[in-house]
Amino acid sequence: MATAATPAGPWTPLRQPVFRAMWLALLVGNIGTWTHDVAAAWWMTEHTGSPLWVSAVQAATTLPMVLFALVAGTLADIVDRRRLLVLAQCWMFAVATLLALLAGEDRLPPEWLLGLTFLLGCGAAMATPAQVAIIPELVPRPMLAPAIALNSLGMNIARSIGPAFGGVVVARWGAHWAFAINAATFLGVAVVLMRWKREAASPALPPERFAGAFRAGLRYAMHADAFRAVLARAAGFFVFAGALPALLPVVVRQRLEAGAGAYGLLLACIGIGAIAGALVLPRLRARLASDRLVAWASMLCAATMGILAWAPFIAGLVPVMLAHGVGWICVLSTLQVGAQMAVPAWVRARALSLYILVFASSMAMGSLAWGAVAQAASVQLALALAAFGLLISALATRRFRLAAGEALDLAPSAHWPHPLVAPDNPGERGPVLVTVEYRIDASDRDTFGECMRLLGQSRRRDGAVQWMLFEDVAEPGLFFESFLLASWNEHLRQHARVTQEERALQERLARMHRGESPPRVRHFIGAGAPWARDGAA
Repeated sequence: MATAATPAGPWTPLRQPVFRAMWLALLVGNIGTWTHDVAAAWWMTEHTGSPLWVSAVQAATTLPMVLFALVAGTLADIVDRRRLLVLAQCWMFAVATLLALLAGEDRLPPEWLLGLTFLLGCGAAMATPAQVAIIPELVPRPMLAPAIALNSLGMNIARSIGPAFGGVVVARWGAHWAFAINAATFLGVAVVLMRWKREAASPALPPERFAGAFRAGLRYAMHADAFRAVLARAAGFFVFAGALPALLPVVVRQRLEAGAGAYGLLLACIGIGAIAGALVLPRLRARLASDRLVAWASMLCAATMGILAWAPFIAGLVPVMLAHGVGWICVLSTLQVGAQMAVPAWVRARALSLYILVFASSMAMGSLAWGAVAQAASVQLALALAAFGLLISALATRRFRLAAGEALDLAPSAHWPHPLVAPDNPGERGPVLVTVEYRIDASDRDTFGECMRLLGQSRRRDGAVQWMLFEDVAEPGLFFESFLLASWNEHLRQHARVTQEERALQERLARMHRGESPPRVRHFIGAGAPWARDGAA
């Protein structure tokens, strides 16, 4: 990773050569993706005229995220992320090239378009968690927040340019040229990745096995309250907000009787609004807490969807789409920052892949559901119901607090000493049982109980498959904590995963302990393996 001593400004990460090259390549790649999306949606609109078929294009794009995001996130945490990204770019180049050739020869039935779009989505699903997870490798830690903001800005620049560019390409040269341009952009990203000399630290332990790593990611999410709040807010927003991008081409083509250029213009307006929103977002965050900002932005998006349902002409939709872009970026950026801040580095790709899964599945289900409503009734009714649902969701999900994750210190604490073991290191043998004894005064029982509840969550997040707390029936106040891990190496990984936040909790518990200091810790391994001697967790 590069180093820098200067304070990080909003544009400072672009001084890092590798980050700058990657940012530009992904910007061009995202423009290509939007060009494809416009061409695919418009091609389907012209060849079928069915709202359900048109909304299925977006579903085919996002469904792979539902199916493969967790797999991709797990791989990104345990294999070479650079190689994984290069393979994904090569896959998408091959699929996009085939799509362009078939469209150019007019041999692209609707089923094939959906199938190839799905395969493109598979490549994107495999690449996205790794792309997010490599950002800390491209910039120093003080530049991480502005680097994430720049990535979001780049996506919205592409969102403002890509649709308009795609509309021009489709109108003048045809959809096959739009597909070919998209294919070329994948090569640019692959070249930058291959030139990147990744500095990977030699791991102290063997890499996690896929199945165990997969379960660890899910287990972390199950026991991380702050991260679950982000997922709940994301699901509540995207399942309803997905109606607008899914049904916009139908509104333009059928109700407003306009062409591909108008469709691209409205998508570009959403992108321009998002860029404007990103520029004013720091001021909004200074005035509004994250939870209130998401609620107000959700209501803005609901209002724009309601207006879209009944707007009589294209020109009147330009300011509406600009406003929708502002609301969209405020929600999306706030949720992304919340997801990043709610998880530690060791599980980042897996946790973010779960966020991507919720985002994609909500968009896919929403697209299909609102497309089906439009098919059965009308586009106006589908958009109106989605807008009303978004308003209700914004109110119903307020209890899931995003601010809870923003105050967490998830940097590794490294305060657990290495446990003493017999000369023969147990390695992958297990299971491993760790016990801790506490003596607690009666006056501290309630506080101790709440702290132990939080400690149990943290033990499970960091690798424990089981956690329990007992009290001695003959000696009240003597508590016995136990937690079980799959193997000795998994317990050593648990040592490396403990955060500063968890350290503060454990120190608070140690201060309540009235027996020998610190509390006695013992390690046991499954029968038949060498016994571990007393040590400290």
